[in-house]
Amino acid sequence: MTNMSKEKKRIIQAIPFMLPSIIGMVVFSFLPIIMATALSMTDWSGLEKFTIHTIPEHFIGLENYAHLLTHQEFWNTLLHVIYYIVLYIPLGFVFSMIIALILNTEKKFTGVMRVLFYIPVLTSWVAASLIWKWVLSSQYGVINSIIGIFGMKGPDWLTNKYWAMPGIVLASVWKDMGYYGLYIFGGLRGIDPTYYEAAKVDGAGKFRILISVTLPLLSPTLFYCLIMSLINAFQLFPQVLIMTEGGPNGATQVMVERIYTYAFSYFKMGYAASYSWLLFLIILILTLAQLKGQKAWVHYES
Repeated sequence: MTNMSKEKKRIIQAIPFMLPSIIGMVVFSFLPIIMATALSMTDWSGLEKFTIHTIPEHFIGLENYAHLLTHQEFWNTLLHVIYYIVLYIPLGFVFSMIIALILNTEKKFTGVMRVLFYIPVLTSWVAASLIWKWVLSSQYGVINSIIGIFGMKGPDWLTNKYWAMPGIVLASVWKDMGYYGLYIFGGLRGIDPTYYEAAKVDGAGKFRILISVTLPLLSPTLFYCLIMSLINAFQLFPQVLIMTEGGPNGATQVMVERIYTYAFSYFKMGYAASYSWLLFLIILILTLAQLKGQKAWVHYES
């Protein structure tokens, strides 16, 4: 038997094991993508029965996209997401880095702390949002109670348009910092100790070592965390739905929340599909831009 026929036999033997994954990918990924693309060019409500004639009967071309791009609401939701990102990513990175540095020390109770810091990640967003809705309550919330000890009145976190988004950011940072902190902790563990020893021999202090040794060698991990946190930020939804429902006065309306509302409250499935495609394109462009720009600051060990 030739090498070629052996290779073909291996491939044929592997096909039954690959089929479940292939079928799952086609049914749950490729078909929904094709359907969403087709629906985005229709005015189908979702209330009518979907048949083979639905798309031709409801076809309106690029009208949904044109309406979205000329509708102020779309740009407002995009600005709200950008505002969220400006607060969420820096705060998230700072606290994740602090957690990772704490966990990287070999001290008493470090093992317990590693578990405790990761518990919020395992909490569902529904539970976490309800907890933070109580924590940020202007009447009996924990944060405002602590502020009241110092004789000051805390802000109306979730009912004031200026404080609602920062309140959501606090909940998101608390929930996600353990996730990114774990990746950064893994990155710290992967740094060769000889780099630190060489820096100490050269007389570098702790801060200089952090800036000149740790962060550059950690940059691949930080780059991954940056991409994932940016994607997660654009997918902001459950905490908004539960904590503010997009209010007050639309101050926390974001893109995924609008997609959900148009699809399941206003029954504009076609419009919601076009909204989701624009969101996908924004995420894709930003991700590609980050991949292109990583050469300027991401350093890989040779």
